[in-house]
Amino acid sequence: MTTLLKNAWIYTPQGVIEGGCVVIDGAVIVSVGTERPEGRFDCEKDMSGKLLLPGLVNAHTHAAMTLLRGVGTDLPLQKWLFDSVFPVEGRMTAEDIRAGTALALLEMLACGTTSFSDMYFFPWEAAELVEQCGIKANLCYPVQAFDPAEPYEKNESARKLERFYKDWHNAAEGRIRVDGCLHAEYTCNPHVAAGTAAWCRQNGVRMHIHLSETKSEHDTCIEKYGKTPAAWMNDLGVFDVPCAAAHCVWVTAEDRALLREKNVSVIHNPTSNMKLGSGFAPVPELLAEGINVALGTDGAASNNNLNLWEEIKLMPMLQKGNTLDPTVVSPAQTIAAATSAGAKAMGYEDLGLLKPGYLADLILLDLSGAHMCPCNDLESNLVYSAQGSDVALTMVNGKVLYRDGEYTTLDPRLVLERAKKQAEALLDRAARAATAK
Repeated sequence: MTTLLKNAWIYTPQGVIEGGCVVIDGAVIVSVGTERPEGRFDCEKDMSGKLLLPGLVNAHTHAAMTLLRGVGTDLPLQKWLFDSVFPVEGRMTAEDIRAGTALALLEMLACGTTSFSDMYFFPWEAAELVEQCGIKANLCYPVQAFDPAEPYEKNESARKLERFYKDWHNAAEGRIRVDGCLHAEYTCNPHVAAGTAAWCRQNGVRMHIHLSETKSEHDTCIEKYGKTPAAWMNDLGVFDVPCAAAHCVWVTAEDRALLREKNVSVIHNPTSNMKLGSGFAPVPELLAEGINVALGTDGAASNNNLNLWEEIKLMPMLQKGNTLDPTVVSPAQTIAAATSAGAKAMGYEDLGLLKPGYLADLILLDLSGAHMCPCNDLESNLVYSAQGSDVALTMVNGKVLYRDGEYTTLDPRLVLERAKKQAEALLDRAARAATAK
């Protein structure tokens, strides 16, 4: 099927095309330009007054944590995790994961997210929903090892990751990819971390990790191992495969040099880092040193939403305020972090740009709102003025998944009902378990 999107504003890194046309053939963009291509098309859509841009990439989240929205508010990371989140997560069922993930998909599609990278338990449930929904996702099972002596061969989370990879890698016509995963240095021992890294190398699998999120994590790792979390990961072979490292708030200059040398992508999560009091990632330095910086929301329990437009606005504003330099982190760098850099972090070479030969993952933004007028600088408006509610259409592989408040593959009424029901039951189970101790 061929589709012509005409009379649109079109965002490209080289500039904005006004009154342009995009032609899609099946799942692929075949032309982008100012002139209407010759020939007939199966479908023509007039996009006057609207902006076409690449779909947003949420490069780090925990989708099913939507059920934990608001749990453990106003706590630092370690206390939030171990005292509030882990006790509830330990009571989660496969049905909880289904309900929470469906809710996350509802939220992300409405805000223009077309791809996301998820780290969470019960990924089989998430994979089924991604397949049905039509979105793209990199999924993984987080490997953890709290026993310092446990060998890789006896670690059950590593076995689950291996099984999940066999079951779902490159499924759903390639929309689902399975990554390797180490939850973090402080939740894993060296034996299991090294074994997981070796398995990734042997199978050509990417890696998704948490890295240097808090000062406590950074300092404790140095006390325990005599090295930073980044050096610890590198020495165990984690960076010998393509790797996406979430947070990187407390990376040193030496750490950054290592990340650059190993081509590690950094996933910046500004809202989560601020809400948990973790600090400010050195984004200007990371960008200046040529490190690929993408954007993520983290989970809804530490954000509390999955609206990537909030991260887009916060990314440059946070850095300007923290450095006292209004010139750092440009609108173009920010938009790239939410699109092409995120695609690169997920391992795609044909995603994140409106360009011939690239996959037709795109969104349509309504420019008619008062907050978008006047449009003296479109890039500036996109970063500092645009809202998730401005998204009028979300398309993945040439298929419309969301248009003007309506979903083509999800029933929002059922999703919301199930999420409310499962969240209530989950928190009740967790409360009863805590009381019984």
